[in-house]
Amino acid sequence: MTSTEDPQDKLTVTPPKKWAAGVPGVVHAIEYSLSQTTPARTALTLLNINQTKGFDCPGCAWPEPKHRHRNEYCENGAKHINDEATTRRVTAEFFATHPVAELDTMSDYWLNQQGRLTEPMVKRPGATHYEPIGWDGALDLIATHLRELDSPDQALFYTSGRVSNEAAFLLQLFARAYGTNNLPDCSNMCHESSGSALNETLGVGKGSVSLEDIYEADLIFVVGQNPGTNHPRMLSALEETKRNGGKIVAVNPLPEAGLIRFKNPQAPRGVIGRGTAIADWFLQIRPGGDLALFQMLNRLLLESEDAAPGSVLDHDFIAAQTSGFDAFAAHAWRITWDDALRATGLTRTEIEQVRRQVLASKKIIVCWAMGLTQHKHGVPTIREIVNFLLLRGNIGRPGAGVCPVRGHSNVQGDRTMGIWERMPQSFLDALGQEFAFTPPSEHGVDSVGAIRAMRDGTAKVFVGVAGNFARATPDSEVTEAALRQCSLTVQISTKLNRSHTVCGETALILPTLGRSDRDIQASGEQFVTVEDSMSEVHASRGRLDPAAATLLSEVAIIAGLARRTLGAGGEIPWEEFVADYGTIRERIARVVPGFANFNERVSEPGGLRLVNPVNEGVFRTASGKAQFTCNDFTALDVPPGHLVLQSLRSHDQWNTIPYANNDRYRGIHNARRVVLVNLADLIELGIGDGDVVDIVSVWHDGTERRARDFIAVAYPASRGSAAAYYPETNVLVPLDSVADISNTPTSKGIVVRLEPWPDGAESLS
Repeated sequence: MTSTEDPQDKLTVTPPKKWAAGVPGVVHAIEYSLSQTTPARTALTLLNINQTKGFDCPGCAWPEPKHRHRNEYCENGAKHINDEATTRRVTAEFFATHPVAELDTMSDYWLNQQGRLTEPMVKRPGATHYEPIGWDGALDLIATHLRELDSPDQALFYTSGRVSNEAAFLLQLFARAYGTNNLPDCSNMCHESSGSALNETLGVGKGSVSLEDIYEADLIFVVGQNPGTNHPRMLSALEETKRNGGKIVAVNPLPEAGLIRFKNPQAPRGVIGRGTAIADWFLQIRPGGDLALFQMLNRLLLESEDAAPGSVLDHDFIAAQTSGFDAFAAHAWRITWDDALRATGLTRTEIEQVRRQVLASKKIIVCWAMGLTQHKHGVPTIREIVNFLLLRGNIGRPGAGVCPVRGHSNVQGDRTMGIWERMPQSFLDALGQEFAFTPPSEHGVDSVGAIRAMRDGTAKVFVGVAGNFARATPDSEVTEAALRQCSLTVQISTKLNRSHTVCGETALILPTLGRSDRDIQASGEQFVTVEDSMSEVHASRGRLDPAAATLLSEVAIIAGLARRTLGAGGEIPWEEFVADYGTIRERIARVVPGFANFNERVSEPGGLRLVNPVNEGVFRTASGKAQFTCNDFTALDVPPGHLVLQSLRSHDQWNTIPYANNDRYRGIHNARRVVLVNLADLIELGIGDGDVVDIVSVWHDGTERRARDFIAVAYPASRGSAAAYYPETNVLVPLDSVADISNTPTSKGIVVRLEPWPDGAESLS
């Protein structure tokens, strides 16, 4: 049920859009920006976002082109940066007026709309309100809690991908010097399946392509992602692919406007013309059917090779650069047409058509996002994609490769900097040698493991740097109860969110500078760095006056906490790091591979691109070669009368935070508690378009989860599927429903039934 503070307009539904962006995208971006801040600040942010001397957009991790437009941002990037640049403020008076229990009833939308946090606040044991606390008092309080724990492993240090490389490096350094590898992060819940699969098969858990490869490709698969909402600037790159003669296959359970047609607002054809058709083929797949699709494509490639020996597979590449081909080839024949058609919901004609285009293409890229990673079989699916690319040598050469598209702007950089509970021993050894201590070698816990640890009482202090852990995680009731069991919860944040209302016995809110805020320390104005989805590392310099004079940077907060917890002395110069961030980068250069001469290289326009060894023919796998794998056919078991639900974002949403209760491209207005279902499925289930339903998830152990008060909306979803927004549907995913190997929550593969409300009942959505 939504808060009474939300807009009370009733749901209206219009036909889904057939194209994305254009003039309406510009208008909506400016409207939201001006609702948050002044015209002058809006102009300042938009002229500096994603510029070489400006700041990196926190909205997504899509890279900047070499030749940047003066307006190098998308609709959602503009909304996101001006949501941060808002002139609204959350002060001590606000917290005195609103008890925590009241704030906990408010919606995610309402909490975010209150504005920027301005001073440290504490909720003490038994208190009903947050109250002000000075910075020294706040950091001393955390340090006291940490020093009094029975073991460093009773503490958790969580980050989201908004954290800079410099702050991430210091956080992992502090955690390991303190004595724990408990460094869960948002990647555990989104692209961990990508890292697991790519590390096993290629030896590095990152994408291998650049923007130039995207432009040059003959064929690009866009699988399980919606660029028009989640990383809209990708559409500009795909438009360039099309203009260069490339073809695009979209694979998704829902038709998405951005993959149908793109009207680039920076080009005349996007303003007064029809724009560019993006997807040449749309495969409307059932959720979770992607593994079967690529298994079938791989079998068809083997069939084509048998029919015309030497003309299909890249035998030289397979022989010289790969291992495991014979076992894979024998296994690939096990997939049958019946298996593939049942799992995918596609026709044989559709799959054969794609096979023909693959055979006609020499340079192929596969892009994907959470539509693949958040399934129980997410890792095998991505391994099968690697098999697909290896067969024709589409790894490690121009115009071809793997392209996992990250969401958070620096989630990839955080991992590079050591934010991982299972960093390799080589990294730990280099870190220990640089700072003269022995980092712990025992693996820590990931995000799901962190919830279990808090639930079971084995973790007692939670420190969150950016992000919204309470709303980003599965099994909402279990997660919130786990956080409330902590003796201390700490949130380092720019704006109010649900994680501030889900408090431990003692709770702290530490306000910090945003990406767009100017950061001045003892040595002068500072910049930070971030790494995008394509391994490009570049500088980000805030240009706005900070939201309050009392704000500290993430670097200053982490370093101050570390010094108080660990004590003075030692080989880690925390004060020096705060005074000059260049000194942090000097240490990064000596610890992290690929960052030699970091300060000099990142000062160049555009920064530096980390070398992916895959593109040099080096595979750091167990065999020393790219690895073919055997992946058993898997399809979700869906009982009669049930659907497969995927959670997703609305267009007016950034991660867990809605900017409005609309989803313009899908035609949903003034409501979020909706479930999108194919009309034929609604009829078969006896549910009317507009009926009020509960969504009930069912699991193999007999347990159920219930999300109440949703409106069923007839929508052109794939048959047998449904879609609804998160975080409202996080409650449906049990904590233990995770992807094999990666431990990622299965938020895209939820088996549900819809229970209609009694006649006459009225939705409160």
